[in-house]
Amino acid sequence: MTYIAKPKLHHPKLPTNKLGFTRRDYEGAVSTLCAGCGHDSISAAIIQACFELDLPPHRIAKLSGIGCSSKTPTYFLGASHGFNSVHGRMPSVLTGANLANRDLVYLGVSGDGDSASIGLGQFAHSLRRGVNMLYIVENNGVYGLTKGQFSATSDKGSKNKRGVVNSDAAIDLVAMALQSGASYVARSFSGDKAQLVPLIKGAILHKGAAFIDCISPCVAFNNHLGSTKSFDYVREHNEAVNRLDVMPEREEITADYAPGTVETVEQHDGSVLRLRKVAADYDAHDRIAAMTYLQERQAAGEIVTGLLYLDPDSDDLHGYLGTVERPLNALAEAELCPGNEALQRLNAALR
Repeated sequence: MTYIAKPKLHHPKLPTNKLGFTRRDYEGAVSTLCAGCGHDSISAAIIQACFELDLPPHRIAKLSGIGCSSKTPTYFLGASHGFNSVHGRMPSVLTGANLANRDLVYLGVSGDGDSASIGLGQFAHSLRRGVNMLYIVENNGVYGLTKGQFSATSDKGSKNKRGVVNSDAAIDLVAMALQSGASYVARSFSGDKAQLVPLIKGAILHKGAAFIDCISPCVAFNNHLGSTKSFDYVREHNEAVNRLDVMPEREEITADYAPGTVETVEQHDGSVLRLRKVAADYDAHDRIAAMTYLQERQAAGEIVTGLLYLDPDSDDLHGYLGTVERPLNALAEAELCPGNEALQRLNAALR
């Protein structure tokens, strides 16, 4: 992989966040993806979200698998922890890291090939276990690194660049996330930064398994007439269920807000997520209704985006397992290995 570093110097008057970091401090290497790739827009949204949340870069762990999308962590958060795993195995590596050190913010970046094919089982199990993470799938409907074959998320009836029609039914990762038990489920579009940035911020603040399916057109192989994941198609068929804003602290809503209903959701860490709804009849707290709505709009040829489901009372894997508050990687041998008597009691309890 080619790595092109960015110059360290930047303008001394760039805006800074509460930690004194500029947006540049959250960037990575220069992208080597195709010019105009939607993945680069997602990287920019991640950078903006982490900058606005005042997150210390060294407290973030970014993990990925294999594919164009899994290359992108090189292009953001250059000062953060990073691990590029094997194809489809990012969720298990992230789960292990999270169990060892719960104090980090975990960001898993994957693609439709990485998560909807070889990694489908790991995708589902990491969500149902409630691993405290943000899991982003950069969904372009093709295998970009191997020259544009249909992926498992390609819609039936869509055409590839050569005009071949896909005859297989698509896997809907949002529907799977809802069914698997993810407690924060959203879909967005790489070309809609105003929607994507607050979705990422809300997912990072959420305690539990947060999943964002982000449609990200491949400019090389899947941005033509007949594709259902092209820039033009998504813009024409986008059905946003809400308009979003995120405030990490309890702040008064100002007059700058557009008219609409404001719903306040308190997170476990005391932060506040405020949702400004456009569709007054859409309930983001009803998992079954979200699944039904998703199918109805899909049948009508619409791509539903926005925050589709949120469980404000969710817990994470550490809560389910009852682990200690102190990270496991900080415990001494005596605390991690309680001795033979404890092992005998455990074995006896399982007989």
